[in-house]
Amino acid sequence: MKPIYYFIASGLSIALSIYMFVFGTSPNHEAVGIFIGLWAPTIIGIGIYNELINIYEELLLQRREREKEREYEKVRK
Repeated sequence: MKPIYYFIASGLSIALSIYMFVFGTSPNHEAVGIFIGLWAPTIIGIGIYNELINIYEELLLQRREREKEREYEKVRK
């Protein structure tokens, strides 16, 4: 998933949190607003984790390609 989607989702979480905190009609609307506001850092954390995993996979792929090239050069000599 693209990183922008995580930031959009966290922004929507913050906006929904503010809306629920200010305009909520339930008796515990302030607690619900705070709870929804806690989603934003979690969503951003998941986005960062996914990006780190993608970077790691790219590095592994590059390393495997280099190892194959070295093996090919050894066989060729």
